[in-house]
Amino acid sequence: TRRSSDLVPKGSETHFKIVVVSDKFQGLNPVKRQQLVYGILAEALAGPVHALSMATHTPLEWAKGPENRPSPPCMGG
Repeated sequence: TRRSSDLVPKGSETHFKIVVVSDKFQGLNPVKRQQLVYGILAEALAGPVHALSMATHTPLEWAKGPENRPSPPCMGG
């Protein structure tokens, strides 16, 4: 029996990709949007997070074409 820990290289559980869709992003540039999300996640990000990929959209932007990019390869895989 394989566990998920056997499939994921050690340390890669510190890499995250999030997509956030919110009305609160209306009128904000990408930097302000990310600052808003970082502020909300400050406590969670204080831990062992090594990498965070973030995409932020308003509901209208998301409806026009949801983003579905694959996560970048990490730790050689």
